[in-house]
Amino acid sequence: MLALAVILLVVWALGFLVFKIAAFFIHVLLIIAAIALVMHFVRGARRTTV
Repeated sequence: MLALAVILLVVWALGFLVFKIAAFFIHVLLIIAAIALVMHFVRGARRTTV
């Protein structure tokens, strides 16, 4: 029973750590996507006016 508790504790800790890292990367990807979208519209507007 103690081994099961230790295994569950380790799996919970790893899941918590992986979730934090994944959440960080999701936010980074969202920021990159927003920058790419803004750059697309800025470059597209610049090309149509020339």
